[in-house]
Amino acid sequence: MALPSTMRIIEAAQPGGPEVLRPSSAALPVPKPDEVLIRVQVAGVNRPDVAQRSGSYPPPPGASPLIGLEVSGEVVATGADVRSYRVGDKVCALTNGGGYAEYCTAPEAQTLPWPAGYDALHAGALPETFFTVWANLFMAGRLAAGEKVLIHGGTSGIGVTAIQLAAAFGATAYATAGSDGKVAACVALGAAAAINYRTQDFGAEIKSLTEGRGVDVILDMVGGAYFPRNIRALAIDGRLVIIAFLGGSKVEAMDLTPIMTRRLAVTGSTMRPRTTAQKGAIARELHEKVWPLLDQGKCRPVIHATFPLERAAEAHALMESSAHIGKIMLTVAD
Repeated sequence: MALPSTMRIIEAAQPGGPEVLRPSSAALPVPKPDEVLIRVQVAGVNRPDVAQRSGSYPPPPGASPLIGLEVSGEVVATGADVRSYRVGDKVCALTNGGGYAEYCTAPEAQTLPWPAGYDALHAGALPETFFTVWANLFMAGRLAAGEKVLIHGGTSGIGVTAIQLAAAFGATAYATAGSDGKVAACVALGAAAAINYRTQDFGAEIKSLTEGRGVDVILDMVGGAYFPRNIRALAIDGRLVIIAFLGGSKVEAMDLTPIMTRRLAVTGSTMRPRTTAQKGAIARELHEKVWPLLDQGKCRPVIHATFPLERAAEAHALMESSAHIGKIMLTVAD
């Protein structure tokens, strides 16, 4: 099949609100030796996309300047060193950028096959949240069967994935959410209990739910505003994993003694600056340990809304409203 020389894209004319996103065109990307070229059918919308659009999360050196960190579609070309995929394969990928387009390159190591029975929409909703949750909750946070975990933002794409994976691997999941409806959604997804952070003190609720013990792991995307309460909510040997700063990155003066006396660990990470080798290691663990669950129909992503690629600005506005439960997706091609 002959490939076109140009493609439809969404570009951000300058840093700003959702309105700066506009349809445009660009030359087709050429895969490097270790990359595949994907005809994009679906692209995911994620918080890092919003941050990049606003100017606070620039792409790393060498990455596409276009927004978009996850796609699904069909392999249409492969680099000289690619061995796992061939033209025609259905794949999803964690990209280094460039997902808001008709075609996108991705390293072979960051590319995964569609799980059994998946379509492009659901496969495209996997990479960003599953890479992030696995790397942070299970690799860095060392969540194990029998432990208790608190997941903030339980109805975000990350939260929905974290609740389902925690439950699937034998942990007890608790979650916070911003409305009674979202609380109910968390429980329906597998949380043992959920807390409305607008009307309840999550720290007090966690102490009650755990009979004063606290949780073993907290997955936090709020940051500074929650830090003192997160520390108090951890059990002895607890781990706090921070993945975003939606509530700011600064912490007011506080007593750090509990970190020492209760042997707590505080860590955090971002995904995009990691090397291909590091992301590839996460992908291998996902394929080995998580993809079999997906093949069995477990831990299926929740799709809140889809928009055509040209309406990316509306998708970003919805993301910023926090009114969604699950993933927001862009449809690019059939």
